[in-house]
Amino acid sequence: MLQDRLSPGNEQNGNRDGACVVFDLDGTLADTSADLLAAANACFTEMGAGTPLHAGDSLTAFHGGRAMLRLGFERLGQPAPEGQELERLYPGLLRHYRAAIAVHTKMYPGAVDTVEALRRAGYRVAVCTNKPFALAEELLRQLGVRDLFGSLVGADTLPVRKPDPAPYHLAVERAGGVVARSLLVGDTETDLKTSRAVGVPSVLVSFGPEGEGIARLAPDVLLHRYEDLPEIVRQLIG
Repeated sequence: MLQDRLSPGNEQNGNRDGACVVFDLDGTLADTSADLLAAANACFTEMGAGTPLHAGDSLTAFHGGRAMLRLGFERLGQPAPEGQELERLYPGLLRHYRAAIAVHTKMYPGAVDTVEALRRAGYRVAVCTNKPFALAEELLRQLGVRDLFGSLVGADTLPVRKPDPAPYHLAVERAGGVVARSLLVGDTETDLKTSRAVGVPSVLVSFGPEGEGIARLAPDVLLHRYEDLPEIVRQLIG
């Protein structure tokens, strides 16, 4: 099992009895869509099929590499690959993505300041993502924010991934937090299902790929800007 090398960073005000904020990564902390789409298009370019995906496909990008490949083939008027054929193409997409993982990716406005404010207030902070661990760690490192998070759990850290509750539990525990005093900040139905499976509050961002439409999922709180998160956290978990 992968182990985090970093200890939680909540030095100034204690640990608030283990209160912990868990963040999703893609579409929540950072807008990664442009680099994800570029990686998928690079796969199609290698096949001599051009670049069928565009900026308007950001929501598909946040559904993962396989979803982007399927959409690209549909745009080309070809049957979308499945099974072994799809899995044969997927490593190529990861290779392209790894080579240009943070060309256009940016943290969302206010995200870094807010995470730092939560740490100063004594909260544990963690990342639980369905991105492969090595890619998530490399992305956070290139963005200069890896040291802000007490733990990082990726899609392949455990045999299961979100919305299974196990990765969330592990992220909280590795950050030194207590699950009963935690909440999840995310941007998709998977994040909402994860929070419900764990039994913790859900905060979904309205500035992610689905925008205000994410309100359809009826999360506990809809987050419109990161500056509001510390007060939301205080009200939900103390």
